[in-house]
Amino acid sequence: MLPRAIFDFADGGAEDERTLQRNEAAFSELFLLPRPLRGAAGRDLSIELFGKSLRLPVLIGPTGLSGLFWPDGECAAARAATNAGTIYCASHASVVPLETIAASGAAPRWMQVFIYRDRGFSREFAERAAAAKYDALVLTIDNQLTGNRERDLRNGFTIPPRFGPTAFAGMALKLSWLFRMRRELRRITFANYVERLGAADLRTIAQRMPSLLDPTLSWRDVDALRHWWRGPFLLKGILHPADAKEALARGVDGIIVSNHGGRQLDGAIASVEALPGVVDAVAGRVPVLLDGGVRRGSDVVTALALGASACLIGRPHLWGLAVAGEAGVAQVLDIFGREIDRVMGLCGITRIAEIGPDLLMRR
Repeated sequence: MLPRAIFDFADGGAEDERTLQRNEAAFSELFLLPRPLRGAAGRDLSIELFGKSLRLPVLIGPTGLSGLFWPDGECAAARAATNAGTIYCASHASVVPLETIAASGAAPRWMQVFIYRDRGFSREFAERAAAAKYDALVLTIDNQLTGNRERDLRNGFTIPPRFGPTAFAGMALKLSWLFRMRRELRRITFANYVERLGAADLRTIAQRMPSLLDPTLSWRDVDALRHWWRGPFLLKGILHPADAKEALARGVDGIIVSNHGGRQLDGAIASVEALPGVVDAVAGRVPVLLDGGVRRGSDVVTALALGASACLIGRPHLWGLAVAGEAGVAQVLDIFGREIDRVMGLCGITRIAEIGPDLLMRR
């Protein structure tokens, strides 16, 4: 379905991929304790998040270059999320500009940002998101250095790309992908950077992007972005309870427990393992979301039982996008909804608010 280089770009993680694997495996050590005699003939999967009513507790997280999987992939995924009654978070590295995603009608919609050496560029992202009426800003804090993604190195999927003959041959053999992308490949780029960097081609922008990021990112930058952005402001990449407490002190409105899908620091704790400590530190004062390793509706219910308000998915929606575009993402979200509904029914739960720690037992 996908050329190997593009599949591995989404599927792979950093180095030995221990954290990538642990993100999923950690869920297998948590078991549900159902109470079916409570009766759950009808189930309500809806939640409220920052004043928005959602039909299910599964959001689409930011994933770069979604347009490599389907033409205008970000817009397709955003429309599917809107139709499913949930949130789409746009990536800084989208193939189409953030304004185009907003024009697709996606709502609610969030925007991901980074901290750059030129702090004015970070502010520009926030200002563009505000002008395009994004509902929340998500600062990703765990990628100030690029992770060592060895699958990408082997495939030549580097910054900038260095595809060899094998990679190009692999792309040519994936005829369905090649046919639908035949008009897109020449214009694929990091669209949000084109105007700022004065270049349009992927290779030139990709070559310059690592130099834009600033490893000196600190809490002062969180303060500045909090000052610039007036709406809900979330930090993505929190794993340590002390950082969660500090985020609250800095006026952050939400926390996303995440290890970047195992794509940055190999050996980092699994997201679901870090979740309880962050939830305890926050003590209900702001929503805590989980990102990483969520593959089933039962994983979502498990995360909610540990105190998460909702979950984000990345790779699962990309696989749906690669198969059938907007309809594929819609199907993925529908599967999650049906599985969550089934798990709730079998556990004797009628509302999301009834899901709590008494539903779980560890191995």
